[in-house]
Amino acid sequence: MHQYGRILKVYNSVIHVSVDGAEMLCKLRGKSMRGRDALLPGDIVRLERISSTEGVIEGTEPRTSLLLRPRVANLTQIVITVAAASPNPHSLVVSRFLVLAEHSGIRNIVLCINKIDLIDGDTAARLCAPYEAAGYSVLSVSAVEGTGIAALREKLSGEITVFAGPSGAGKSSLLNAMDSSLALAVGAVSEKIGRGRHTTRRAELLPFAGGYVVDTPGFTQQELTGIAADELADCFPEFLHFPGCRFTPCSHSHEPNCAVKAAAADGRLARTRYDAYITLLDEIRSVRR
Repeated sequence: MHQYGRILKVYNSVIHVSVDGAEMLCKLRGKSMRGRDALLPGDIVRLERISSTEGVIEGTEPRTSLLLRPRVANLTQIVITVAAASPNPHSLVVSRFLVLAEHSGIRNIVLCINKIDLIDGDTAARLCAPYEAAGYSVLSVSAVEGTGIAALREKLSGEITVFAGPSGAGKSSLLNAMDSSLALAVGAVSEKIGRGRHTTRRAELLPFAGGYVVDTPGFTQQELTGIAADELADCFPEFLHFPGCRFTPCSHSHEPNCAVKAAAADGRLARTRYDAYITLLDEIRSVRR
């Protein structure tokens, strides 16, 4: 009788699959695991048991999302984590990560601003405002003081989450603040598989709060590989608030009578977000040239 399970990790051709809360060691029947057909953590698979702890994978279910770095399938949430200070957040970096998240097809995107204890309330409000206006769920947290940790833990409940963001944002500290055993598990995985510059990164799903957290404290690659110039505007959801451009399609860069440009000019659209869009658009165009 066939059963269904979720892949936790793939290591040395052994596929670790969670089936009804128990981990099984599986092999793939008669197929290659390389290239496009490679099985990934997060994949839902159909398998046949051959013992209480072993099975053979017969097939896979269609993916709902695919993250390329690290390669994980069927994620339901990305938590973009940045620091409120030390290091200071850069609006272009934040927008770049949000664009990558939007383009991945993952439905839930949360912006988590850590180290909120290092800035005052007015500064925090100004920092959050452009992203809240774009429609993102924004959490202000402090791993040191415990502020917002309960809300972050609730966001992770039942979801399959990867953390993303620049170095120094305190992602590991947040994991430790939510559950020290989770941070220890992440650290053990990182030490086991290595984090060298040329080391292959194997992702792993770790059970947490009725869902999973991806093994690493996040993906840090920021290249906009695979995003076309005419797709970029779709990765800025607040642009939809300003219809009525003279030309269709409109790149919102050089065209006259552009509703998005007008909104940025008169303050209805955050200037930092529009400037980030133009910078990233120029980057994509220069690469293609």
